[in-house]
Amino acid sequence: MISVDFTQVVLKNLITHHIGNKLRDDQIKLSAEESELKPDTLDFLLKYFLQPFNTQEFYEFSHSVSLEMNEVYQLANKIFSKNKNFIKNSQNIATLLYEYSLHPKIKAGELNIVFFSNIKLNDDTVNAIGIFKSESSIPYLKMKSSKNQYSISHDFGFEIKAMDKGCLVFNLDAEKGYKILNIDSLNKSEDAQYWKKDFLKLSPVQNEYHFTNNFLKLTKQYIISSLPEEQNLSAADQADLLNRSVKYFKENETFNVTEFQNEVFQDTEIIKSFQDFGSSYLNENNINIADSFEISSQAVKKQARAFKSVIKLDKNFHIYIHGNREMIEQGYDEKTGRKFYKIYFDNEF
Repeated sequence: MISVDFTQVVLKNLITHHIGNKLRDDQIKLSAEESELKPDTLDFLLKYFLQPFNTQEFYEFSHSVSLEMNEVYQLANKIFSKNKNFIKNSQNIATLLYEYSLHPKIKAGELNIVFFSNIKLNDDTVNAIGIFKSESSIPYLKMKSSKNQYSISHDFGFEIKAMDKGCLVFNLDAEKGYKILNIDSLNKSEDAQYWKKDFLKLSPVQNEYHFTNNFLKLTKQYIISSLPEEQNLSAADQADLLNRSVKYFKENETFNVTEFQNEVFQDTEIIKSFQDFGSSYLNENNINIADSFEISSQAVKKQARAFKSVIKLDKNFHIYIHGNREMIEQGYDEKTGRKFYKIYFDNEF
Protein backbone atom coordinates (compact mmCIF):
# COMPACT_ATOMS: atom_id res chain seq x y z
CA MET A 1 0.00 0.00 0.00
CA ILE A 2 1.27 3.48 -0.89
CA SER A 3 0.62 6.26 1.60
CA VAL A 4 0.51 9.83 0.29
CA ASP A 5 1.25 12.77 2.59
CA PHE A 6 0.52 16.31 1.39
CA THR A 7 1.04 18.03 4.76
CA GLN A 8 4.36 19.63 3.79
CA VAL A 9 3.61 20.20 0.11
CA VAL A 10 5.03 23.30 -1.58
CA LEU A 11 3.45 24.89 -4.67
CA LYS A 12 6.42 25.97 -6.79
CA ASN A 13 4.85 26.95 -10.13
CA LEU A 14 1.31 27.59 -11.34
CA ILE A 15 0.02 28.65 -14.73
CA THR A 16 -3.55 28.83 -16.06
CA HIS A 17 -4.72 28.43 -19.65
CA HIS A 18 -8.22 28.51 -21.15
CA ILE A 19 -9.28 25.43 -23.13
CA GLY A 20 -12.33 25.59 -25.36
CA ASN A 21 -14.13 22.88 -27.32
CA LYS A 22 -12.29 22.51 -30.63
CA LEU A 23 -15.27 20.85 -32.31
CA ARG A 24 -17.35 23.98 -31.66
CA ASP A 25 -14.48 26.25 -32.75
CA ASP A 26 -14.06 27.55 -29.21
CA GLN A 27 -10.81 29.34 -28.55
CA ILE A 28 -7.73 28.20 -26.72
CA LYS A 29 -6.00 30.96 -24.77
CA LEU A 30 -2.45 30.26 -23.64
CA SER A 31 -0.90 32.33 -20.87
CA ALA A 32 2.62 33.63 -21.38
CA GLU A 33 3.31 34.10 -17.66
CA GLU A 34 2.59 32.20 -14.46
CA SER A 35 -0.62 32.99 -12.56
CA GLU A 36 -0.65 35.50 -9.72
CA LEU A 37 -1.64 33.97 -6.40
CA LYS A 38 -2.48 35.89 -3.24
CA PRO A 39 -0.85 34.33 -0.15
CA ASP A 40 -4.13 34.08 1.78
CA THR A 41 -5.66 32.09 -1.11
CA LEU A 42 -2.95 29.40 -1.15
CA ASP A 43 -4.50 27.10 1.47
CA PHE A 44 -7.87 27.12 -0.30
CA LEU A 45 -6.20 26.41 -3.65
CA LEU A 46 -4.22 23.48 -2.25
CA LYS A 47 -7.43 21.97 -0.86
CA TYR A 48 -9.07 22.38 -4.25
CA PHE A 49 -6.17 20.70 -6.05
CA LEU A 50 -5.28 17.90 -3.62
CA GLN A 51 -8.25 17.04 -1.39
CA PRO A 52 -10.40 15.10 -3.92
CA PHE A 53 -7.94 12.33 -4.75
CA ASN A 54 -8.41 8.69 -3.76
CA THR A 55 -4.87 7.97 -2.68
CA GLN A 56 -4.98 4.20 -3.33
CA GLU A 57 -6.14 3.95 -6.95
CA PHE A 58 -2.93 4.56 -8.89
CA TYR A 59 -2.43 4.75 -12.65
CA GLU A 60 0.53 5.05 -15.01
CA PHE A 61 1.05 6.50 -18.47
CA SER A 62 0.73 3.95 -21.26
CA HIS A 63 0.51 3.65 -25.04
CA SER A 64 -0.67 0.88 -27.36
CA VAL A 65 2.68 0.86 -29.19
CA SER A 66 5.34 2.28 -26.87
CA LEU A 67 5.36 4.35 -23.68
CA GLU A 68 7.72 6.80 -25.39
CA MET A 69 4.89 7.72 -27.77
CA ASN A 70 2.69 9.01 -24.96
CA GLU A 71 2.88 12.78 -25.45
CA VAL A 72 1.90 13.82 -21.90
CA TYR A 73 4.50 11.38 -20.56
CA GLN A 74 7.17 13.05 -22.68
CA LEU A 75 6.14 16.53 -21.54
CA ALA A 76 6.14 15.40 -17.91
CA ASN A 77 9.71 14.11 -18.44
CA LYS A 78 10.77 17.56 -19.63
CA ILE A 79 9.18 19.36 -16.67
CA PHE A 80 10.71 16.96 -14.17
CA SER A 81 14.13 17.47 -15.78
CA LYS A 82 15.16 20.32 -13.46
CA ASN A 83 11.77 21.98 -14.19
CA LYS A 84 13.08 23.45 -17.44
CA ASN A 85 10.77 25.52 -19.65
CA PHE A 86 7.77 25.10 -17.33
CA ILE A 87 5.68 27.69 -19.20
CA LYS A 88 6.45 26.34 -22.68
CA ASN A 89 5.78 22.73 -21.67
CA SER A 90 2.54 23.74 -19.92
CA GLN A 91 1.44 25.41 -23.17
CA ASN A 92 2.18 22.17 -25.03
CA ILE A 93 0.08 20.19 -22.55
CA ALA A 94 -2.78 22.68 -22.96
CA THR A 95 -2.56 22.54 -26.76
CA LEU A 96 -2.60 18.75 -26.67
CA LEU A 97 -5.73 18.72 -24.49
CA TYR A 98 -7.41 21.15 -26.90
CA GLU A 99 -6.69 18.76 -29.78
CA TYR A 100 -8.59 16.02 -27.92
CA SER A 101 -11.54 18.26 -26.98
CA LEU A 102 -13.67 17.06 -29.88
CA HIS A 103 -16.80 15.65 -28.26
CA PRO A 104 -19.81 18.03 -28.49
CA LYS A 105 -20.51 17.76 -24.76
CA ILE A 106 -17.01 18.68 -23.60
CA LYS A 107 -17.16 21.95 -21.66
CA ALA A 108 -14.76 24.82 -21.97
CA GLY A 109 -12.76 25.56 -18.83
CA GLU A 110 -9.59 26.73 -17.15
CA LEU A 111 -6.58 24.41 -17.19
CA ASN A 112 -4.23 24.82 -14.22
CA ILE A 113 -0.82 23.19 -14.48
CA VAL A 114 1.14 23.09 -11.25
CA PHE A 115 4.57 21.98 -10.12
CA PHE A 116 4.62 20.71 -6.51
CA SER A 117 7.52 19.71 -4.31
CA ASN A 118 7.93 17.99 -0.93
CA ILE A 119 5.23 15.32 -1.23
CA LYS A 120 5.77 12.09 0.71
CA LEU A 121 5.02 8.73 -0.92
CA ASN A 122 5.84 6.18 1.75
CA ASP A 123 9.49 6.92 2.55
CA ASP A 124 10.17 8.89 -0.65
CA THR A 125 9.99 12.69 -0.91
CA VAL A 126 9.03 13.54 -4.49
CA ASN A 127 7.97 16.32 -6.82
CA ALA A 128 4.70 16.15 -8.72
CA ILE A 129 2.99 17.76 -11.70
CA GLY A 130 -0.69 18.59 -11.35
CA ILE A 131 -2.95 18.96 -14.39
CA PHE A 132 -6.39 20.26 -13.38
CA LYS A 133 -9.32 21.29 -15.58
CA SER A 134 -12.07 23.38 -13.97
CA GLU A 135 -15.30 23.43 -15.97
CA SER A 136 -18.29 23.92 -13.67
CA SER A 137 -18.42 27.43 -12.24
CA ILE A 138 -21.14 28.25 -9.73
CA PRO A 139 -22.64 31.56 -8.57
CA TYR A 140 -21.88 32.77 -5.07
CA LEU A 141 -23.06 35.80 -3.09
CA LYS A 142 -20.82 38.56 -1.78
CA MET A 143 -22.01 40.73 1.11
CA LYS A 144 -19.97 43.87 1.81
CA SER A 145 -20.57 46.03 4.83
CA SER A 146 -20.54 49.81 4.70
CA LYS A 147 -21.27 52.35 7.41
CA ASN A 148 -25.06 52.08 7.40
CA GLN A 149 -25.87 49.05 5.27
CA TYR A 150 -24.69 46.02 3.31
CA SER A 151 -24.31 45.84 -0.43
CA ILE A 152 -25.05 42.41 -1.86
CA SER A 153 -23.71 41.21 -5.21
CA HIS A 154 -22.68 37.97 -6.82
CA ASP A 155 -19.85 36.45 -8.79
CA PHE A 156 -18.95 33.10 -10.34
CA GLY A 157 -16.23 30.68 -9.30
CA PHE A 158 -15.26 27.05 -8.70
CA GLU A 159 -16.37 25.08 -5.65
CA ILE A 160 -13.39 23.93 -3.56
CA LYS A 161 -14.79 20.42 -3.00
CA ALA A 162 -15.81 19.84 -6.63
CA MET A 163 -12.82 19.29 -8.89
CA ASP A 164 -13.98 18.41 -12.43
CA LYS A 165 -10.88 16.71 -13.84
CA GLY A 166 -7.39 16.37 -12.51
CA CYS A 167 -4.31 14.21 -12.29
CA LEU A 168 -1.19 14.19 -10.16
CA VAL A 169 1.96 12.81 -11.77
CA PHE A 170 4.50 11.84 -9.11
CA ASN A 171 8.17 11.74 -10.06
CA LEU A 172 8.47 8.06 -9.18
CA ASP A 173 8.91 4.97 -11.40
CA ALA A 174 9.46 7.09 -14.52
CA GLU A 175 10.55 4.07 -16.57
CA LYS A 176 7.16 2.44 -15.94
CA GLY A 177 5.09 5.55 -16.71
CA TYR A 178 5.21 7.28 -13.30
CA LYS A 179 2.83 6.89 -10.37
CA ILE A 180 -0.36 8.86 -11.09
CA LEU A 181 -3.58 9.72 -9.30
CA ASN A 182 -6.57 10.68 -11.44
CA ILE A 183 -10.00 12.14 -10.83
CA ASP A 184 -12.86 12.73 -13.23
CA SER A 185 -16.23 13.72 -11.81
CA LEU A 186 -17.87 12.85 -15.15
CA ASN A 187 -16.03 9.56 -15.68
CA LYS A 188 -19.19 7.58 -16.43
CA SER A 189 -20.24 9.75 -19.34
CA GLU A 190 -19.15 9.23 -22.92
CA ASP A 191 -17.61 12.68 -23.30
CA ALA A 192 -15.42 12.22 -20.20
CA GLN A 193 -13.44 9.33 -21.68
CA TYR A 194 -11.26 11.72 -23.65
CA TRP A 195 -9.49 12.88 -20.47
CA LYS A 196 -8.31 9.53 -19.13
CA LYS A 197 -8.14 7.38 -22.27
CA ASP A 198 -7.33 9.77 -25.10
CA PHE A 199 -5.48 12.70 -23.57
CA LEU A 200 -3.59 11.11 -20.66
CA LYS A 201 -3.70 7.49 -21.86
CA LEU A 202 -3.73 6.01 -18.36
CA SER A 203 -3.67 2.36 -17.34
CA PRO A 204 -4.27 1.19 -13.76
CA VAL A 205 -1.26 0.06 -11.75
CA GLN A 206 -1.55 -3.69 -11.22
CA ASN A 207 -1.55 -3.74 -7.42
CA GLU A 208 -3.67 -5.12 -4.56
CA TYR A 209 -6.11 -2.19 -4.73
CA HIS A 210 -6.71 -2.72 -8.44
CA PHE A 211 -7.18 -6.49 -8.07
CA THR A 212 -9.48 -6.24 -5.03
CA ASN A 213 -11.57 -3.42 -6.45
CA ASN A 214 -12.12 -5.07 -9.82
CA PHE A 215 -12.76 -8.58 -8.53
CA LEU A 216 -15.48 -7.25 -6.23
CA LYS A 217 -17.02 -5.33 -9.14
CA LEU A 218 -16.95 -8.50 -11.26
CA THR A 219 -18.54 -10.57 -8.48
CA LYS A 220 -21.32 -8.07 -7.85
CA GLN A 221 -22.12 -7.83 -11.55
CA TYR A 222 -22.37 -11.63 -11.78
CA ILE A 223 -24.59 -12.00 -8.71
CA ILE A 224 -27.05 -9.22 -9.56
CA SER A 225 -27.17 -9.58 -13.36
CA SER A 226 -26.18 -13.00 -14.68
CA LEU A 227 -26.82 -15.54 -11.92
CA PRO A 228 -30.51 -14.73 -11.16
CA GLU A 229 -31.47 -15.41 -14.78
CA GLU A 230 -29.45 -18.62 -15.00
CA GLN A 231 -30.49 -20.17 -11.68
CA ASN A 232 -33.87 -18.51 -11.02
CA LEU A 233 -32.25 -17.13 -7.88
CA SER A 234 -34.46 -15.65 -5.14
CA ALA A 235 -33.71 -12.20 -3.76
CA ALA A 236 -32.83 -13.77 -0.40
CA ASP A 237 -30.28 -16.13 -2.00
CA GLN A 238 -28.88 -13.24 -4.02
CA ALA A 239 -28.47 -11.17 -0.84
CA ASP A 240 -26.79 -14.13 0.86
CA LEU A 241 -24.20 -14.44 -1.92
CA LEU A 242 -23.45 -10.71 -1.79
CA ASN A 243 -22.94 -10.95 1.98
CA ARG A 244 -20.71 -14.01 1.68
CA SER A 245 -18.58 -12.30 -0.99
CA VAL A 246 -17.89 -9.23 1.13
CA LYS A 247 -17.42 -11.37 4.23
CA TYR A 248 -14.63 -13.34 2.51
CA PHE A 249 -12.75 -10.15 1.66
CA LYS A 250 -13.24 -8.66 5.12
CA GLU A 251 -12.09 -11.78 6.98
CA ASN A 252 -9.03 -12.68 4.88
CA GLU A 253 -5.74 -10.90 4.30
CA THR A 254 -4.97 -12.72 1.04
CA PHE A 255 -7.20 -13.77 -1.84
CA ASN A 256 -7.21 -17.10 -3.63
CA VAL A 257 -9.71 -17.50 -6.46
CA THR A 258 -10.33 -21.24 -5.92
CA GLU A 259 -10.84 -20.76 -2.20
CA PHE A 260 -13.19 -17.83 -2.83
CA GLN A 261 -15.31 -19.75 -5.33
CA ASN A 262 -15.66 -22.79 -3.09
CA GLU A 263 -16.47 -20.74 0.00
CA VAL A 264 -18.94 -18.32 -1.61
CA PHE A 265 -20.65 -20.23 -4.44
CA GLN A 266 -20.07 -23.81 -3.26
CA ASP A 267 -22.06 -25.41 -6.12
CA THR A 268 -19.84 -26.69 -8.97
CA GLU A 269 -22.33 -25.60 -11.65
CA ILE A 270 -22.45 -22.06 -10.31
CA ILE A 271 -18.65 -21.96 -10.00
CA LYS A 272 -18.31 -22.93 -13.67
CA SER A 273 -20.85 -20.27 -14.61
CA PHE A 274 -18.95 -17.67 -12.58
CA GLN A 275 -15.66 -18.61 -14.29
CA ASP A 276 -17.23 -18.24 -17.75
CA PHE A 277 -18.77 -14.90 -16.81
CA GLY A 278 -15.46 -13.71 -15.36
CA SER A 279 -13.51 -14.52 -18.53
CA SER A 280 -15.96 -12.56 -20.68
CA TYR A 281 -16.09 -9.66 -18.22
CA LEU A 282 -12.31 -9.30 -18.08
CA ASN A 283 -11.95 -9.45 -21.85
CA GLU A 284 -14.74 -6.94 -22.49
CA ASN A 285 -13.35 -4.47 -19.96
CA ASN A 286 -9.68 -5.11 -20.75
CA ILE A 287 -8.89 -5.95 -17.11
CA ASN A 288 -6.32 -8.33 -15.66
CA ILE A 289 -6.80 -9.85 -12.20
CA ALA A 290 -4.33 -12.22 -10.57
CA ASP A 291 -5.55 -15.56 -9.16
CA SER A 292 -4.07 -14.66 -5.77
CA PHE A 293 -3.16 -11.33 -4.20
CA GLU A 294 -3.08 -9.39 -0.95
CA ILE A 295 -6.49 -7.90 -0.16
CA SER A 296 -6.75 -4.10 0.00
CA SER A 297 -8.92 -3.08 2.94
CA GLN A 298 -9.43 0.36 1.33
CA ALA A 299 -10.87 -1.23 -1.82
CA VAL A 300 -13.10 -3.52 0.26
CA LYS A 301 -14.41 -0.53 2.21
CA LYS A 302 -15.16 1.33 -1.01
CA GLN A 303 -16.93 -1.57 -2.74
CA ALA A 304 -18.79 -2.82 0.35
CA ARG A 305 -21.07 0.23 0.11
CA ALA A 306 -22.33 -1.09 -3.22
CA PHE A 307 -22.99 -4.60 -1.86
CA LYS A 308 -26.25 -3.65 -0.19
CA SER A 309 -28.23 -6.80 0.56
CA VAL A 310 -31.75 -5.39 0.41
CA ILE A 311 -34.99 -7.11 -0.59
CA LYS A 312 -37.52 -4.53 -1.79
CA LEU A 313 -41.14 -5.65 -1.40
CA ASP A 314 -43.58 -3.60 -3.46
CA LYS A 315 -43.62 -0.11 -1.93
CA ASN A 316 -44.31 -1.26 1.60
CA PHE A 317 -41.17 -2.90 3.01
CA HIS A 318 -37.43 -3.19 2.64
CA ILE A 319 -35.64 -6.14 4.28
CA TYR A 320 -31.94 -5.62 4.99
CA ILE A 321 -30.08 -8.92 5.21
CA HIS A 322 -26.72 -8.91 7.00
CA GLY A 323 -26.14 -12.65 7.16
CA ASN A 324 -27.46 -16.12 8.13
CA ARG A 325 -29.66 -17.14 5.20
CA GLU A 326 -31.36 -19.76 7.40
CA MET A 327 -33.15 -17.04 9.38
CA ILE A 328 -35.41 -16.06 6.47
CA GLU A 329 -37.91 -18.18 4.50
CA GLN A 330 -39.93 -17.38 1.44
CA GLY A 331 -43.43 -18.77 0.90
CA TYR A 332 -46.74 -18.41 -0.92
CA ASP A 333 -50.17 -17.89 0.65
CA GLU A 334 -52.76 -19.72 -1.47
CA LYS A 335 -55.68 -17.94 0.22
CA THR A 336 -54.54 -14.43 -0.66
CA GLY A 337 -52.40 -15.27 -3.69
CA ARG A 338 -49.53 -13.34 -2.21
CA LYS A 339 -45.89 -14.17 -1.54
CA PHE A 340 -44.42 -13.76 1.93
CA TYR A 341 -41.17 -13.86 3.87
CA LYS A 342 -40.92 -15.42 7.32
CA ILE A 343 -38.12 -13.96 9.45
CA TYR A 344 -36.71 -15.60 12.60
CA PHE A 345 -34.90 -13.68 15.35
CA ASP A 346 -33.83 -13.98 18.97
CA ASN A 347 -33.89 -10.40 20.20
CA GLU A 348 -35.61 -7.18 19.19
CA PHE A 349 -33.64 -3.94 19.57
